[in-house]
Amino acid sequence: MANFIDRRLNAKGKSTVNRQRFINRYKQQIKKAVSDAVTRRSVTDVDKGEKIGIPTKDISEPFFHQGQGGLKERVHPGNDQFTRGDKIERPPSGGGQGAGQGDASDSGEGQDDFVFQVSKDEYLELLFEDLELPNLQNNRLNKLVEYQTYRAGFTNDGVPANINIVRSLRSSLARRIAMSSSKKAQLGLLEKELEELENTPGAEAERILLIKEQIEELKKKIAKVPFIDTFDLRFNNFAKREIPSSQAVMFCLMDVSGSMDQATKDMAKRFYILLYLFLTRTYKNLDVVYIRHHTQAKEVDEHEFFYSQETGGTIVSSALKLMHKIQKERYPESEWNIYAAQASDGDNWADDSPGCKQILEEKLLPVVRYFSYIEITNRAHQTLWREYENLQKSFDNIAVQHIKQAEDIYPVFRELFKKQAV
Repeated sequence: MANFIDRRLNAKGKSTVNRQRFINRYKQQIKKAVSDAVTRRSVTDVDKGEKIGIPTKDISEPFFHQGQGGLKERVHPGNDQFTRGDKIERPPSGGGQGAGQGDASDSGEGQDDFVFQVSKDEYLELLFEDLELPNLQNNRLNKLVEYQTYRAGFTNDGVPANINIVRSLRSSLARRIAMSSSKKAQLGLLEKELEELENTPGAEAERILLIKEQIEELKKKIAKVPFIDTFDLRFNNFAKREIPSSQAVMFCLMDVSGSMDQATKDMAKRFYILLYLFLTRTYKNLDVVYIRHHTQAKEVDEHEFFYSQETGGTIVSSALKLMHKIQKERYPESEWNIYAAQASDGDNWADDSPGCKQILEEKLLPVVRYFSYIEITNRAHQTLWREYENLQKSFDNIAVQHIKQAEDIYPVFRELFKKQAV
């Protein structure tokens, strides 16, 4: 009896190329659903899982098979209505389709779309697939995990260099006491009895000889107990714990002047949430600094950043100056990876825009890893946009993008953080 095992890469009736095309098409539909979810969801649910629906026609994997082929004539019994050459009328449209929103079948049978649930981790993995943090090449070592060695008690195994002499001798003493204490007690009794017999006139010589033999036997057994054994050895144990060496700070700068309505702030918040989730997948220690500004800039908490009703004119340089001050006081560039995201509708005093360019050029861009400016407006670009565009000619760590509506948020985000060509 012989057993044959098929170890071919392609199963019978399957094609690796077709299967890869099917998987790619499958992933594209999932990515599209994930991208649509970013726009459709509320800002508080951006990081949750998602239900993905795939049309039924796209579930099956394509494959080639042999058809019947050739010219054949068949006679089907039971036909009393048609003869050769008759034309069959088209069935009336709309019959049996139903009035619902689903894909009903005129034959009474059909299939629903294939729907499955994507977990939070899978959702975020798909959301940020093929993305990376720019400009980390010069600071690659800062992303390595560092460990600190510390004493963690004692262990029975180890290298000779870590042996603990005091602990080992203490263990040896305890073992020798446990193994020879009863024998030493018995030896003491025999020696005392022997002394009494030797001092007693007329004592039996045979008894004295027997006791001497027992004493010699006990002394040999006690002498066989080793002074130190491998069981006694104790070694200093050292463990490693992780030191936070990969840390980043994200500065969120948002214009809250009178021209920034709630819808514009909502789109800015969606972008900030995407950026926050993306950074937390890279850094275990991430600080977020919220700065809102009109004519004056102020550091605030998250709730006030998005929901405060305070408004006024627009002087963008006030936010950049405050960011530089906070960075120098709390986040030195030698220890922190610094990121900044600025959202505005583009309005600014014309004479203030050159000052913004100067602050970025001299103080901020030399220390930040990446500075992204998002202009959320349907109007023409203002002087601030043009000043930032000019900075792109001299610095590769600044990017400017334009968002007109909520559907543009995720494509713009992917454009800002797409993997750079090697």
